[in-house]
Amino acid sequence: MRIDFTPIVRNRFCQLARRTLSWRGNVEELQKKVLIENIHRAVHTDVGSKYGFKDIIHSSDPYREYVERVPLVHYEDIRRDVLRMVKGQGDLLWPGVCKDFAQSSGTSGGKSKYLPITGDSLRGNHYRGGEDAVAHYLNNNPRSHMFAGKGFILGGSFANTLGIVGGDVHVGDLSATLINRITPLAELVRVPDKKTALLPDWNKKLPALVEKASREYVTNISGVPSWFLTVLRKVVEHNKAHSLKDVWPGLEVFFHGGISFEPYREEYKDLTRGLDMNFVETYNASEGFFAVQNDPDDPAMLLIIDRDVFYEFIPVGEESQRPLPAWEVTPGKTYEMVISSSNGLWRYRLGDTVRVESVDPVKIRIVGRTGAFINAFGEELMEDNAERGVANACQQHGARILNYTAAPLYAHGDIKGRHQWLIEWETPPANIDAFIQTLDAELRKLNSDYDAKRKGNIFLAAPEIVNARKGLFDQWLKTAGNHKLGGQRKVPRLSNSREMIEHLLEMNE
Repeated sequence: MRIDFTPIVRNRFCQLARRTLSWRGNVEELQKKVLIENIHRAVHTDVGSKYGFKDIIHSSDPYREYVERVPLVHYEDIRRDVLRMVKGQGDLLWPGVCKDFAQSSGTSGGKSKYLPITGDSLRGNHYRGGEDAVAHYLNNNPRSHMFAGKGFILGGSFANTLGIVGGDVHVGDLSATLINRITPLAELVRVPDKKTALLPDWNKKLPALVEKASREYVTNISGVPSWFLTVLRKVVEHNKAHSLKDVWPGLEVFFHGGISFEPYREEYKDLTRGLDMNFVETYNASEGFFAVQNDPDDPAMLLIIDRDVFYEFIPVGEESQRPLPAWEVTPGKTYEMVISSSNGLWRYRLGDTVRVESVDPVKIRIVGRTGAFINAFGEELMEDNAERGVANACQQHGARILNYTAAPLYAHGDIKGRHQWLIEWETPPANIDAFIQTLDAELRKLNSDYDAKRKGNIFLAAPEIVNARKGLFDQWLKTAGNHKLGGQRKVPRLSNSREMIEHLLEMNE
């Protein structure tokens, strides 16, 4: 007999969601409280001693004192300290010894990043952010039966480029740590079991995931859209079904994040046809859980301002201007995110860019990465433009994309400069030239700088598309120095250099 626990837990979750109503008019107060609490906890660390955290706390204006004393940092500025933490040294960036680290995207030097996941950040941010996602969903969907079944959570593993296997220290995907450290009670409401979820070999893991998930009554799924798409197709195929409704008739929500959902939206609609399906975007990065979509009719996400993270925002294109706190941002502007958090990252530049859609409270949309753009001809094409342009073109032509990347192709001889797109199709368009025209037109609508450079084909020619063979991007993801194949995989969408695309084109031959 299946028991629906949703009515039992709904009130608690809805109270969590409704607390955000009190944020209006209190962004500054709540954010300053988070900053002071974080600084206070780290007073006796190396970083606390170095920058005089004790003096900051007793200052008449702790925030201003903090930004004057503590510099903005990139990962390379703290790499040495983090690697000391991996080796077991404590009280460096955060109190105590950190045992968990998330291996994340490579830096400009090609090295992976290892980001601390402290016990405090797990309890005070990552898990709380997940609770907030569920809370807003239940608050918006009073007829939900989410807890009548299990959640299918797709995660990565502890495979890492440091060669650390076993022992007290774990290095790998953030999702692996979240699964490994979660309370055992969660095993009652999630699938697969921990052993299967943490398998490092995806060739063994994929069929095991499909087999175990197919035997359960799944009501909700959580993960990165690109990789989950592969898993869900296998579930349908394994069960000889027409859609996921035949396998999981109670499936009602997909909590997704990590990459843009737009290129995959139509495929998910097709996979879940016949279901009353909801899609909720989350901003859950290796560095923290930052935002969640709290309104199904608004794609912007609510910045979570009371969960151990203090935010600053650097206006894009105006780095000479001081970073702004959350209570001073302007709607419609694009910023680079900076965080100070209970994982020991102080004034840390994420490399993510967001557009502020509204303030008080702050709502944002992810635009891309600071390095994910093309501006070889003054066109300033951003990742958000690319994702939306591709999605719109696919919808108009009945095409579906598995993965893609784009880079500038510079003028040579009589050939004008243009953008070169390498696309791996699930369903290619019937007419590739017509698709190119549509993609070009959509990008011109979305980006006035791109449109200006395209006028008359004077400065920038129409895009070029190269068809990628099936499996190319997965093969690239497995190569040394790149992201691992699996639940956390990401393919950079845009690059202002040709280094990555040249490697891919070589592999494509």
